[in-house]
Amino acid sequence: MNNPEELQGKKLVGLSLAAMGVVFGDIGTSPLYAIRECFHGEYGIAVNNGNVLGVLSLIFWSLVLIVSLKYLTFILQADNDGEGGVLALTALVKPKNVQPGTIRWILVGLGLFAACLLYGDGMITPAISVLSAVEGLKLITPLFEPYIIHVTIAILVGLFLLQKTGTARVGSMFGPIIFLWFCVLAGLGLVQIVHHPQVLSAVFPWHGLVFLIKNRTHGFVVLGAVFLVVTGAEAIYADMGHFGRRPIRLTWFLVAFPALVLNYFGQGAVLLLKPEASNHPFYALVPEWAMIPMVILATLSTIIASQAVITGAFSLTNQAIQLGYLPRLRITHTSSSHIGQIYVGPVNWLLMICTVGLVIGFQSSSKLAAAYGVAVTATMLITTTLFFVVARKRWRWSLLTASLLVGLFYAVDLTFFGANMIKIFHGAWFPLAIGGIFYLVMLTWEQGRHILASKIRELTPNTEKFLEMISSNPPQRINGQAIFLTGGRNVVPAAMMHNLKHNKILHEEVFLLNIRTEPIPWVRNFEKIELEKLGSGLYRIIAHYGFMEEPKIATIFALSRDHGVNIALKDASFFLGREKLSISDHPRMGRWRSKLFLFLSRNAMDATGFFDIPSNQAIEVGVQLKL
Repeated sequence: MNNPEELQGKKLVGLSLAAMGVVFGDIGTSPLYAIRECFHGEYGIAVNNGNVLGVLSLIFWSLVLIVSLKYLTFILQADNDGEGGVLALTALVKPKNVQPGTIRWILVGLGLFAACLLYGDGMITPAISVLSAVEGLKLITPLFEPYIIHVTIAILVGLFLLQKTGTARVGSMFGPIIFLWFCVLAGLGLVQIVHHPQVLSAVFPWHGLVFLIKNRTHGFVVLGAVFLVVTGAEAIYADMGHFGRRPIRLTWFLVAFPALVLNYFGQGAVLLLKPEASNHPFYALVPEWAMIPMVILATLSTIIASQAVITGAFSLTNQAIQLGYLPRLRITHTSSSHIGQIYVGPVNWLLMICTVGLVIGFQSSSKLAAAYGVAVTATMLITTTLFFVVARKRWRWSLLTASLLVGLFYAVDLTFFGANMIKIFHGAWFPLAIGGIFYLVMLTWEQGRHILASKIRELTPNTEKFLEMISSNPPQRINGQAIFLTGGRNVVPAAMMHNLKHNKILHEEVFLLNIRTEPIPWVRNFEKIELEKLGSGLYRIIAHYGFMEEPKIATIFALSRDHGVNIALKDASFFLGREKLSISDHPRMGRWRSKLFLFLSRNAMDATGFFDIPSNQAIEVGVQLKL
């Protein structure tokens, strides 16, 4: 029989291996293009001893300050009940009743915009990663060059087509493949460092400082390429809930970080020996006999990195739906054992179209690199801002302590943000535009739902007045149980009022069901249900769910039995409001945003499918409302 310590050790190793594939796939494939863009990209700098050591020093300290110190040491501490990511961090900052125009409201808006920027990142990452790996084919033989774009598109299309079937089986191979990738990275770099050990002096920060002082504007511009080495750092925080802090930290400090540093330094050593290799210093590390297997391994690794980003986009969409920022979409669970593996069709096809479009439009990973970085640096800046609020308000850090640490983070983030903004007219506008579009959609949906809720409140009485009304003028009661979904604690649904007005009847037992999404990822089962007997056969059920959960009617009814209420799912009648929307002469959101809201509303998944309500027991009651 295994002892607990041994089991704990095995579990830790297993989680660390899994984290290697999912969490570090993106940052782990940066060696394919990061060094190249510093010396061979559009703003590439001359290959000489001072510049090589300077760039390597900047890369090393970027990994130390941004990944090791900022994210692994501090940002991972800002978890929301174990979950990470910018939306989870925003939920920590958001108060229960945030008022427009306040500082907290602005912070919530910034956090939401940062989340939207990740969609743009989710389009560029697969394009640049897979394309940079496939470009190794032309180094094997020039005969492959005309087919690089075609092969890249075929791989990407195949990747997106596979999403619907789920990645549970393939996911079990992610960790071992990325572990092999890191071992190869370390080995290739170490061989060159042994021959040119002088590159190790780049660990001293003055090489980076001298590089920036000597090269001035050009050196500052090169920082935009240096930043490519940390573009997967935000994913580390976002995936914390799947693996926990300890496996992620262990994997980074024992495997990923040493392997990346060795490979980057190895590429620097190659450049000192062969400056002409700046067009692809990564593949310059590879012996000629190993080129074909290296291209295959690199392609597999970039597919894994892309898969992690795509899955992240699905998870982000699911969170946004639960928090009320996006209309209901069909969420398909692709694994019975891994709750985080989901599929969202519209998001998948949008990502595929945009990713393939980026490959066709930019034609090379070097040009794509010009579009990469602005969105990520903007997200990191916002993460730093939200972290400061959490440190001050939740952790009660002193102003001095919080300011000193966050000031350091700001100095690094703002420097990289400024360097990347130079790329704005070279493609960096694209992820910002995508983020802006998603942000507009989310704000429009949230504001539109608030307008509709206020319209419904104007048409219906609150529960106290409704109880007075049926007490003074009792309607005919019929046997059975009726469930009405309501948008608030004290709100009587319009569907209920219309049913009473036209049918003149009320069921013997009536349940007003309000499903709330709390600013935490998970709500314990014994805390999920809040039940109140209102009298006259009316009950109020408030179901509390976290933003990582999906509320289902059967679960809510099962949990309600513990509170003394037995609702027969097979026999109950569900009354749902179906709003027939139109635009008024003076819409509150403006005409074009109101039209966007109508489009989103018409294409949203209905409540029966989203909450798993039996369709043959659902009765829809039409309500006409004007925006």
